[in-house]
Amino acid sequence: MGNAIGLLEVQGYSVALAAMDKACKAAHIMIEGIDCNNPASGDSAPIPVVVQVKFTGKVSDVEIALDVAEAEAARYIDGRDISVHLIPSATDGMEKLLPIGKVKVKA
Repeated sequence: MGNAIGLLEVQGYSVALAAMDKACKAAHIMIEGIDCNNPASGDSAPIPVVVQVKFTGKVSDVEIALDVAEAEAARYIDGRDISVHLIPSATDGMEKLLPIGKVKVKA
């Protein structure tokens, strides 16, 4: 694979889109997949959906994208509802898992 993997998880689809818009403008990354789940508190949560965006790029680009995305998401939601993770060197075969999720991309 050769690329780093970035994972951004936030409450709210619109928050995820706003955060990734900024991230894509700040760094050379490729969004590979989007998934969503219900938060632990279910429908009683202020925003009843947790969205995870999976993206790839060079380590430095993914680091920049994660920083920018986290800062943008924090404009809309509490920092406790934002999770970012960097996998600097993914194991071969990981790329097959990235598009798996509830949100499908139509070609």
